[in-house]
Amino acid sequence: MKESVGIEKKNREYLDLVNRSFAGPFTINEAAEVLHFEYKKAKRFTAYLASRGWLARVKNGYYKTVPLGTLDPFELKEDPWVLADKVYAPCYIGGFSACSYWGLTEQVFKDTVVFTEKKATGRIPAGFLVKSIPSKRMYGLSPAWINNVKVSVSDPSRTIIDMLNEPAIGGGIRNVSDVIVEYFLSEHRNDEALIKYCGAFGNRVIYKRLGYLLEALKIEAPALLKECSTGISSGFSMLDPSIKTKGRYLKKWNLNVNALIKRESK
Repeated sequence: MKESVGIEKKNREYLDLVNRSFAGPFTINEAAEVLHFEYKKAKRFTAYLASRGWLARVKNGYYKTVPLGTLDPFELKEDPWVLADKVYAPCYIGGFSACSYWGLTEQVFKDTVVFTEKKATGRIPAGFLVKSIPSKRMYGLSPAWINNVKVSVSDPSRTIIDMLNEPAIGGGIRNVSDVIVEYFLSEHRNDEALIKYCGAFGNRVIYKRLGYLLEALKIEAPALLKECSTGISSGFSMLDPSIKTKGRYLKKWNLNVNALIKRESK
């Protein structure tokens, strides 16, 4: 560990101002605005504070304040949800990350799934799975407070829709099927919301996968099943595009069923 050294009075005043201004990660530009510095000066100053342990660098160009009494500010890490909200806003946390938040899975995933209106270009930080979406798909979200910072997470029903659209962000179709069982057994079940979100999403393959899974998992949801049967598109789609094995074609749902799905008895 490097040793934090003393700080002169004027720089202490600047640091106090930064501490009062930001609850979560901040950029060099934001620091410059608060401190009334030019960008180059703010860049040098934040780097100077970080080198002495008064700030923590959480990502290239992003810093966070260090709580008083921190033993090792050089090892301080920002919560990935808070960091994602800062880097990729407007965005929300979804997929298997949202499943864990809502208690729909006991599986532990190392990455954080982020859906953003920004184009996911360049190098994605380790530990993040970033998906770009159009602004019209920014619906079905709930607030979550992480370290006193408000971030957005997909609500349980929207989480299901996202994973049916792309099973990989739910850990694959088998894990998605387990989550769906938990969802329909939980207080989060909302058939009307699923119907509404399916229609708003604009991808009819969701109807195919949901309808098939409702039958395969023996879930009683007649109105939802009827909606799925009338909403499917022509042509065959893969149940899970990430699985390369050859499946069987199921005409009823226009699906290539390339994964074994069955409900585990409990």
